Amino acid sequence: MIKIGEVLVSDDVRDVEFVCNLGKCKGACCVEGELGAPLDDDELPIMEAIQKDIKPYITKEGLKSIKRHGPYLLDEDGDYSTPTINGKECAYANYDEKGILKCGIEQAYLDGKITFRKPISCHLYPIRVTKKKNFEAINYHKWSVCSAACVLGKSLGVPVYKFLKDPLIRRYGEVWYKELVREIENEKSLKKKQKKR
Repeated sequence: MIKIGEVLVSDDVRDVEFVCNLGKCKGACCVEGELGAPLDDDELPIMEAIQKDIKPYITKEGLKSIKRHGPYLLDEDGDYSTPTINGKECAYANYDEKGILKCGIEQAYLDGKITFRKPISCHLYPIRVTKKKNFEAINYHKWSVCSAACVLGKSLGVPVYKFLKDPLIRRYGEVWYKELVREIENEKSLKKKQKKR
């Protein structure tokens, strides 16, 4: 476990190698699971504000779900998430010509229609954030649908914290991310020195 500021970082974030392989998984993380994408409270007004601009990027089924449930849902634990289509794919997702599920919100962002890229929980995946009173903990979420990402990450030698550099900076800032990298590199060099003895 590494502590950077008020954030606890699990060892898996440092050690597990991971690079999304959409050609293999087809965006399964946007389909599998019981709920849609978790949303932070400060993302709720954004989700309301972008509805008109993202409409062309959403499927008919997705639009029906959003119309029925609203731009987000409140679950029984008091957490917010995106609505889904019949309990499966996220209402904001759509399939491309290769059958890969993409985020409609992100497509609108990439086209310059909105300034919000996508919910931070999606951008950070496979990291999951647990909020406590005085700190946050970030953990790697191991899931069978991401096995191809682990294979690709291993072949490229890319650990989770490097693969998720941009979303980690988006969440915690560049200074925090540089401190995380410095801490991890210090640990590695210390281990190398110990092995030489």
